[in-house]
Amino acid sequence: MATPDDRRYTDQHEWAQVQGTSGAATVVRIGITDHAQDALGDIVYVQLPEVGEELTTGNPVGEVESTKSVSDVYAPLAGTVSAVNAALAETPETVNSDPYGEGWLLEIEVTGDAEDPTDGLLDAAAYQALVDQG
Repeated sequence: MATPDDRRYTDQHEWAQVQGTSGAATVVRIGITDHAQDALGDIVYVQLPEVGEELTTGNPVGEVESTKSVSDVYAPLAGTVSAVNAALAETPETVNSDPYGEGWLLEIEVTGDAEDPTDGLLDAAAYQALVDQG
């Protein structure tokens, strides 16, 4: 399974990647990991939040439904939803085929003093160790 080292991870199997800045906010793209999509199986539906919605770290922000189950997606960071991947409404299976690319779920704007708001999340090695432990 792929675990790119250009992003950070949560123990709930989400990834977060800084995209840049928008005014005083840092834009962070969020998705689910390769491990998560593999465990879920064939994804048939993705429910995402509305643009403008305020997110709280650790709270559910949407759902990913597969042929096996429905799983919550959790906010790895607090912020405001600035974009959602609308293409997933028509092609939710993209999360399976490209979880770190075209299968991204949403983007949030994070405000605060941190240069990189994802610093508190797991790096690729720590996430891979978590997955390997089972």
